[in-house]
Amino acid sequence: MSDQLIECVPNFSEGNDLSIIKQITGQIEAVEGATLLDVDPGKATNRTVVTFVGSPDAVLDAAVAAVRKAAELIDMSKHKGEHPRFGATDVCPLVPVANITMDETVEYARKLGKRLGDEVGITVYCYENAALSDQRRNLAVVRAGEYEGLAEKLKKPEWKPDFGPAEFNAKSGATAVSARDFLVAYNVNLNTTSTRRANAIAFDVREKGRKKREGNPFTGPVVKDENGKDVWLPGSLKCVKGIGWFIEEYGVAQISMNLTNINVTPVHVAFDEVFKKSEARGVRVTGSELVGLMPLNAMLDAGKYFLRKQRRSLGVSDQELIKIAVKSLGLDELYPFKPEEKIIEYAIEHKKGSGKKRLIDMTVEGFVHETASESKAPGGGSISSAMGAMGASLGTMVANLSSHKRGWDERWEEFSDWAEKGKACHDELLRLIDDDTDAFNKIMAAFGLPGTTDDEKAAKNRAIQDATKEAIEVPLRVMQRSLECMEVCQAMAEFGNPASVSDAGVGALAARSAVMGAFLNVKINSADVEDKAWMNDILAKGKEIEEKAISLEKEILEIVESKL
Repeated sequence: MSDQLIECVPNFSEGNDLSIIKQITGQIEAVEGATLLDVDPGKATNRTVVTFVGSPDAVLDAAVAAVRKAAELIDMSKHKGEHPRFGATDVCPLVPVANITMDETVEYARKLGKRLGDEVGITVYCYENAALSDQRRNLAVVRAGEYEGLAEKLKKPEWKPDFGPAEFNAKSGATAVSARDFLVAYNVNLNTTSTRRANAIAFDVREKGRKKREGNPFTGPVVKDENGKDVWLPGSLKCVKGIGWFIEEYGVAQISMNLTNINVTPVHVAFDEVFKKSEARGVRVTGSELVGLMPLNAMLDAGKYFLRKQRRSLGVSDQELIKIAVKSLGLDELYPFKPEEKIIEYAIEHKKGSGKKRLIDMTVEGFVHETASESKAPGGGSISSAMGAMGASLGTMVANLSSHKRGWDERWEEFSDWAEKGKACHDELLRLIDDDTDAFNKIMAAFGLPGTTDDEKAAKNRAIQDATKEAIEVPLRVMQRSLECMEVCQAMAEFGNPASVSDAGVGALAARSAVMGAFLNVKINSADVEDKAWMNDILAKGKEIEEKAISLEKEILEIVESKL
């Protein structure tokens, strides 16, 4: 999945009336491009934590709709609950998940705050990474006094909200909006029932660490600094909160951790550090448990981490990387680990259901028969992309075989790098199989638009031009990726496992055919493009790629023939 994804985790001040919660979450579900993943109501806190993900614009639309509905249905003047709060929608953080930076997420958070103020009339404070001043970074500071103190707070100039009205709204209160790092709730299982032992290990690893004591580290007096405050000995892991506890359901103790920034301390690093600290205390780690969801990249990184420790190639399928991660982390010890429920990107697809059947989900036989049928798509563009994917996969195969070849152990990383390059090519080329057919269908849909009035004619022409350009850009990308994978085939023909040199040659033939076939698709649509300067630039790029592919194929086949 290459689309930008952000997560939104609004906390609504209602945890008992499920009909109200359902009306609020219904607003989220009604927004195309936003996927509701989890709804967690708490009776004692009278608070519901909702998790949904999607494209940035869709997430903002869904958040605005949900906050508006919460302001209609929740009356803060009657609210009671154990958790700190100051608004019907108390907090509304955005979290970068995939293909988006924190800086970009901050901009979306501030845009959300402005929309809530302008469109819904909500009093908004921005905190954490989205804070507009350092004084407002800490949520506890922003929310100090809670709902009961909000009216007086708003009278103070220094507490003028970042967005929305500075007048107290007794019904909706205020909302805190932020951009924060992805938080993973993660537990490591131990072969002990001792909470005390588990706590000792948790203190070893968590960033906060433990209080420094004189003499006996457990019972000695706590050391104080010059200001009379307790001195703390930090643990070994940054951005980690942790505690030990006993889980009666499973009969084991766990280290329960919140990984507040998995870019600083990923799951696999936390696991290995707990393993090391546990072993030093005579305790064994038996597995672990993921609470909630995590991004796909975090799971793939874990798989690569453990393969790297084995000196094995990292250029294997995502499914294989996930399998390695699950087994290495023991994520299936307590109950089966289901990627479609625990990995955000997969959960989104799973929630959407079957929907439109993708070409890449077909069997080879089904794909061939669909291509041969009377339908106009899939056509040459999708077939070219499929050929490119096959060529890239052959180059990747030779790299993986070479990485694991007996006697070449010291070269494993060299071939692993080539395998990863090949994998990146065939993964994108697989996606482009459907993208090409989708682009063709968009052209057909554009031609079917009404064109009676002048405005309709202009809109129809713009749609046709946009769709035609997309139908040209997709095969151009097929050409670029197919040429890149030929570099992998060339390296494998020259330096890879000699027993597989013919496979590298076949990969080059398939990739060259993909380049030439995709260029035909570029050219057949070129006459319909009105922007001739743009089109001439595309044709020049395509010609250059085609010439390089033909030349490279000749070089690769010469290498292959010399080794047969």
